[in-house]
Amino acid sequence: MTEEFDAETLAFAHRMFDLARAGEATELGGHVDAGLPVNMTNDKGDTLLILAAYHARPETVAALLARGADHTRVNDRGQTALAAAVFRRNTDAVRALLDAGADPDHGTPSAVETARFFDLPEMLTLLTTRHV
Repeated sequence: MTEEFDAETLAFAHRMFDLARAGEATELGGHVDAGLPVNMTNDKGDTLLILAAYHARPETVAALLARGADHTRVNDRGQTALAAAVFRRNTDAVRALLDAGADPDHGTPSAVETARFFDLPEMLTLLTTRHV
């Protein structure tokens, strides 16, 4: 069964995803603290965490993780927040995700596969030295 949302609810949801993209950690964190589902996804399966990681917003990544964001979630393309952070070469976000227990081999492509495909040796080193 598909849920139908009114225009106001959809606008609010879009705003929350925009906050994740923009790195508005304090405001977004406040909404999560007030009851916004921390693992809310958009129509492509991207979570707030995936969007924050993809847009290189390490403070927002950390704020969402501190509020229980699930780093194992994958979007509709099989991508994880960790793979997104690796692709963006965002060391701080990668470290936060690894510290939270993110698996460098999870997802399709995984963070390790992403680092290899895009020839990101510094990211591969970070993933494999922390992964051992």
